[in-house]
Parts: sequence; C-alpha cells; structure tokens
Amino acid sequence: MNGMSLHAFPALHNAMWPGLVGKGPDSEPPIDLETMLDLTAKASVNGVRFDGVDLFLFDPHVSIDSTADDVKRLADRIRGRGLAVGSLVAPVWPPTGGGSAMGDAAERQQFVTQVRKTCEIGRTLRDLGIRRSGVIRIDSAASPSEWARDPAGNTRKIADTFREACTVAEAFGERLAAEGEICWGGMHSWKRNLELLEAVDRPKTLGFQADMAHTLLFTLGCNAPEDRLLPEGFDWIATEPLDTALKTMTAALRPWTIDFHVAQNDATVKGSGSHDKTGRHCLPDDPNGKLDIARHAGFWLRDDHGQPTRAFAHICWDGCMFSNETMMRPETWSSVLGTMIAVRNAHGWD
Repeated sequence: MNGMSLHAFPALHNAMWPGLVGKGPDSEPPIDLETMLDLTAKASVNGVRFDGVDLFLFDPHVSIDSTADDVKRLADRIRGRGLAVGSLVAPVWPPTGGGSAMGDAAERQQFVTQVRKTCEIGRTLRDLGIRRSGVIRIDSAASPSEWARDPAGNTRKIADTFREACTVAEAFGERLAAEGEICWGGMHSWKRNLELLEAVDRPKTLGFQADMAHTLLFTLGCNAPEDRLLPEGFDWIATEPLDTALKTMTAALRPWTIDFHVAQNDATVKGSGSHDKTGRHCLPDDPNGKLDIARHAGFWLRDDHGQPTRAFAHICWDGCMFSNETMMRPETWSSVLGTMIAVRNAHGWD
C-alpha cells in the first residue's frame, strides 16, 4: 500500500458521525463538525485526498430542521474545503426525534417524518451541486430484544414502515439503505436483513448498507446464533473458514448493497455512550483486526464473476467509537486514507 491512486472511482469519503456517535455524558464530549471537516480535508497520502464526507443530520453537527439558508451555509463550508457530500444518516431513533419502525402508529409516523426531512435536505444539497452521490441511511430504530417478543409481527411492521419511507424517498428522487448491524432489531443477522429486504420488496428504492466491521459479526452469530456462519471456537489464524463465511454472506446481501463502509473489526462486541453493544471499529492497522481490509472489501465490491459491481459512486470510512484522542491525531486519517486508496486500487474503476 504505497498510497498511489490507480483509479478515479469510487470516490473516497469520510464519515462525520464518529464525532457524535458514542459520545455524551457517560463518555467523551462530541467533536464538532468543523473539526471533523478540517481533519478530513487536511489528510493526504502522496497527494491523494478524501473526495467528500457523509453526514449525520443531528445536532450539534447538522440540525434535521435546518432551513434552506442553513443548508446553503453548510454546503459553502464543505465546498470551501474541497469536499463533496454523499450519504446522509436520517435521525430515525427515538432519542434523536424519530421512533421505532415497529412501534405504535405515532412512533412509526415520526420515523417516516425524519426520513422526509432528511430527503428534503438531501435534495437541497443536490440542487446546490455539492451532493452528487449517496443514499439516505436508515435502520429499524429498535433493539433485537424488543423484536424477539414477536419476530414475525415485528418484521412485518418494520417492512410496512420501510415501504412508507420508500414512498417518501421516491418523491424526492432518493434511495434508502438499511444498515445491517447486530444492534438493530430485525436486522441483527445476515439472514434477517435479507428477509426484511425481500419483505419490503422495493429493490429500486431500498437497498442494503454494508459496513465491514458490522457484517463481520454476522458471521459469528452475535445476537442470532442460529445464523452463525463460523464454527464455535474458530481459530482466526485459519483464513479459509472466514473467507467461506464472508462469501456466503456477501453472495446473499451484495445484490442489495447500495452503500458501503470500509472498516476494521477485532471481532468483539463493545460500545460506548448511546451506541452500546455493537461491533467495534478498529484502526486499519490494529494488531487485533481480523479483516484483510483491501482483500475482503472485494467480496462486497466485486460480483460473482470478479468484476467491480459499480453499485455506488463512493465508499466511506466509518470510525465509530474511536476515542477523541485517536481522532484528533492527523496520522489516524493518513492511515485511514491510505487504506481507502488500497481498496480503490484493488477494486475500483475509471
């Protein structure tokens, strides 16, 4: 990995929400958006820089109730740093003004309202010419334990809510990506994600958002042991069983994948602040990391014939739950950017 860039696509984005997620009164203070933008814009590896950022529409970064003038000022700040905007995370969770996708009528309506507000901001950013790729990211905003009280009924409710959100998104020319992660009820295993996507049955509007750190835990059956793909007591030194498990999972979910996060994971379940009991994102060179990032990214980025899927115009690094000290170090972002370049060199296109 020498940092030389061999391809123009996909564009390389950095997620801004690690400055917010997992932060709070019981953890560390948030890192403001200006600082996150500056850290991203200043990162460089052999002259290659990040192309853009993905945003979480929640205070204190970006208010979901931003006015058109607020959004224009946001666009100016990002454009002034030579960056574009890509995917937007809708604040669909109850603590952020949303509601459970399998809750009562009022909760589900609040979920859809947050999607609509996100789509409005997304369209404004497109009209301003700063957003040329990306989706609106959602999840069920409910826990696996809540879902497990009525698996079939709750999956049906989530699917109904997602279909309503799809109708809203279509009116704005947007697509929705459901984030697969073990902490979201009805989406806590690879099989449950596939089941939900098929139940919604809106493939032109709703797809899957794959994060390498989170999807690794699907292979271990975290929160869904019945869907485990790796054997109990798996020895991580053996690469073939991991590759086989990842290929099984990606073969099922890759056709639905429209948004992709490059990440590393140490195969433990951790968390902090409001984002507890989920997969741990590690630095690219973490000695405990279990993924060969550039190679395993290809399981998602290449089809069954070995050709790039070109299913999305940009990929994003997600560093949720990095400490503030780690995120404030410029070398963190040089390492991350170098890894992103390696992924694009291995699986990109022109």
